[in-house]
Amino acid sequence: MQPFTYERATSVTEAIASVSKHPNAKFIAGGTNLLDLMKLGIERPTHLVDISRLPLNEIETQPDSSMRIGAQVTNSDLAVHPHVRTHFPLLTQALLAGASGQLRNKASVGGNLLQRTRCAYFYNTHTPCNKRVPGSGCAAIGGFNRANAILGTSTSCIAVHPSDMAVAMTALGAQIETTNATGQTRKLGIGDLYRLPGTTPQIETSLTPGEMIVAVHLPPPPRGKQVYRKVRDRASYAFALVSVAAIVEQRNGRVASSRVAFGGLAPRPWRAEATEQMLRNGKAEPATFSAAAERALAEARTEGSAAFKLELARRTLRQTLAIAAT
Repeated sequence: MQPFTYERATSVTEAIASVSKHPNAKFIAGGTNLLDLMKLGIERPTHLVDISRLPLNEIETQPDSSMRIGAQVTNSDLAVHPHVRTHFPLLTQALLAGASGQLRNKASVGGNLLQRTRCAYFYNTHTPCNKRVPGSGCAAIGGFNRANAILGTSTSCIAVHPSDMAVAMTALGAQIETTNATGQTRKLGIGDLYRLPGTTPQIETSLTPGEMIVAVHLPPPPRGKQVYRKVRDRASYAFALVSVAAIVEQRNGRVASSRVAFGGLAPRPWRAEATEQMLRNGKAEPATFSAAAERALAEARTEGSAAFKLELARRTLRQTLAIAAT
């Protein structure tokens, strides 16, 4: 591990000022991803600013059932919060499907959103990776890429975003609240937080240097039944091969409204808006769900050993929609 300095921030302003002042500084909260990357020499911050003790661990609920979730709320606390379990069961399901209980006890909401890919070539410092070393190439393209992306990829990168929580929040229409070095705050949709790889896969989010996530806002829960389904190689502590977050409102045997988001298929949580439009007013029956699955994966690009994900994603979406439409 490379040498680094460390400080514990006592306020948001102090934390942002310190990260802005030091070259190559990083925020650290639970550290469940960053510390692993530092041990492997992938992340090499010269200065760490500990934000885990900042007063950002409150969960606020409103009369309309909307929520403001502090960035330092742990994944465990969020998953079992009564309001979340009642009004946003999709989020509880996704959180409990991610990692182990010990990791959920440490992992923060903000850190979960910003965790980096688990692509095997990104973690292997002996192989080329444009995300790790820009311009070096992508060993996953043409390599063993069974766990890699088939949507939103580029010729520079086919890595997937690993978060379960972010997939659920994408379907729920979450907004991310941030603060920067000048004290300005802004809200951006979770879909605007992440960038597709293009020719610069090392730039993963739209956050500016020193900008900190301070909270996540969930709008009033959408109508309909919420379901999160995760397909993985083993039942515990494994990242998704394919996951689907689905919300379906059914009226008189037809789909009145729906939300669909994929995980495990793209460099960011993937909202399938065209599929949602196709489902609207359609009969809540297998034929409709099969057509929606075909539409959702119409633009997929399969690479080598990841080709199996195409049919797996179709089947997972069909099953999840059927459950949500029950």
